[in-house]
Amino acid sequence: MSLAPGLRAEVLIMVERGDTAIRIGSGDVPVLGTPRLLSFAEGATVKAVHQHLEPGQTSVGTRVLIEHRLPSPVGMHVWIAAELTEVDGRRLVFSVSAVDKTGAQVATGTIERVVVDRERFLARL
Repeated sequence: MSLAPGLRAEVLIMVERGDTAIRIGSGDVPVLGTPRLLSFAEGATVKAVHQHLEPGQTSVGTRVLIEHRLPSPVGMHVWIAAELTEVDGRRLVFSVSAVDKTGAQVATGTIERVVVDRERFLARL
């Protein structure tokens, strides 16, 4: 593995109706739902390290702390960034943030993932 702090990835999304709290059942307002925000943030963590894992390895989420600070309406563009801040053996810690097109901080947080052997992980199911 060539995993080291500083690896980064960003994803740009536009909030769609299917991303809203109403549609995903996490609330009753037509804004970016926190579970969708988390999904996008986790996607950024995966993207940040994917090319640096050994063949046959993947990472799985184990811990999340997200502070969803501001609502994002349908049509709003949001940049979601993840940066690997700590590598402790197989444990990976990421700092994540989301900023909308106005520059407002939508969310911040930490996501932890663990590197696993894909076949062994799936064999345990």
